[in-house]
Amino acid sequence: MTQPLWTSEDVLAATGGTAHGAGWNATGVSIDSRTLEAGDLFVAIVGENSDGHAYVANALEKGAAAAVVSRVDDDMMSAGSLVQVGDTLEALNELGRAARARTDAKIIAVTGSVGKTGTKEGLRMIFGAQGPTHASAASYNNLWGVPLSLARMPKDTEFGIFEIGMNHPGEITPLSKMVEPLVGIVTTVEAVHIEYFDSVEQIADAKGELFDGLQPGGIAILNRDNPHFERLRAKAEASGACRIIGFGEHEEAEARLDKVALRDDGSSVAATICGQKVTYKVGVPGRHIVMNSLAMLAAVQAVGADLALAAMALGRLQAPKGRGERHFVTAGGRSFTVIDESYNANPASMRASIEALGQAKPQGRGRRIAVLGDMLELGEDADDMHRDLAPVLRHSHIDLLFACGPHMRELFSAVPAAHQGRYTPSADALVDLLVEEIRNGDVLMVKGSLGSKMGPVVEALVALGEDDSESILRNRG
Repeated sequence: MTQPLWTSEDVLAATGGTAHGAGWNATGVSIDSRTLEAGDLFVAIVGENSDGHAYVANALEKGAAAAVVSRVDDDMMSAGSLVQVGDTLEALNELGRAARARTDAKIIAVTGSVGKTGTKEGLRMIFGAQGPTHASAASYNNLWGVPLSLARMPKDTEFGIFEIGMNHPGEITPLSKMVEPLVGIVTTVEAVHIEYFDSVEQIADAKGELFDGLQPGGIAILNRDNPHFERLRAKAEASGACRIIGFGEHEEAEARLDKVALRDDGSSVAATICGQKVTYKVGVPGRHIVMNSLAMLAAVQAVGADLALAAMALGRLQAPKGRGERHFVTAGGRSFTVIDESYNANPASMRASIEALGQAKPQGRGRRIAVLGDMLELGEDADDMHRDLAPVLRHSHIDLLFACGPHMRELFSAVPAAHQGRYTPSADALVDLLVEEIRNGDVLMVKGSLGSKMGPVVEALVALGEDDSESILRNRG
């Protein structure tokens, strides 16, 4: 019989709450009644735009084992079991801390300006083949996502992988102290969320907060090619790290890229991981993915797992939704590829995605088409950062640029007229223009910050195939 994730006694002990009904067991934890599954413990979080208490009765009716609340009314009482606490977010934090305290899992935490989620998902896949593994869902990397991910971790977990994010100073420290990682990975430091910082150095310091929660004798894995490596190394050492592993192409990197062959469907890699030579394939295209694979393998070596098995697993790597997922669409007598990079964007990830598009191989007379929306939270230099992408488009042999948003207007104006597709103020106006332009064999890459709403552009293009009677739409990592 499967052990419950939480018993009523465990929850009361962790939160110090008052029971209204007892003797229940929970198989999961949820803060969203829309995605709640029967057996979940529902925690009624009070947010800026929504109060979870309004959905308690519905959650219990859907089969929640119990609900954690800070106030009680008759509808809740009659719907099912409750645990009343002073503050539901703090109760979620306490559940996360209790889950962390009861496991002997080897915990790895990942942060960085670019590549957090992809690296976390790669580590999930690698370690999942070597023992019971738990990882953050989606991009649950903030003040509620991290404790929720911890609270969902089973006691018998052997490997725990957690993503930690921020857009202001001081946000990572409390989350790292909650996770208490054995290994901390900083993928890179770039001018992301620069609107909220005075310098990129301040961003590096904020990323370095990851090591505030590092276990005594823990290990830091850092991008050796990044100009802020020494700054981060000093922070890790001051925080008690017993070992620093650099990854990259730098001659002093312990996890070093020796040779790479980049293809449109992945890469072949030769590397040296802490003195051990390995060759492997990466199932997702892009040089940036190869570089982060070095950090993944360094983490495997750091915790004493099977490096050869991990290297083999990287061939099965798939791109998460919105982060490189590929859709092959046939509609209206045309077959084309849509690369979905719509989840978010900043200058570093935009460069990487454009370069990956440059590796794509259009069919026949097909072209490489970049469909780009604004990168947000870049501060007063935003227009310059957009214009600076023009050489990347040229060097990557991008045939056409379709763009939307006030900042992307600057990039659109900076590319030669022969490579200008169309510009529109907003994303929704791009779809019809793209439908008119797409021809057989084209490869389109769609990217922008979440607020630029490029996701619906991808959905509309993919739907062309779903709506076509001869559609052969399929997805591939």
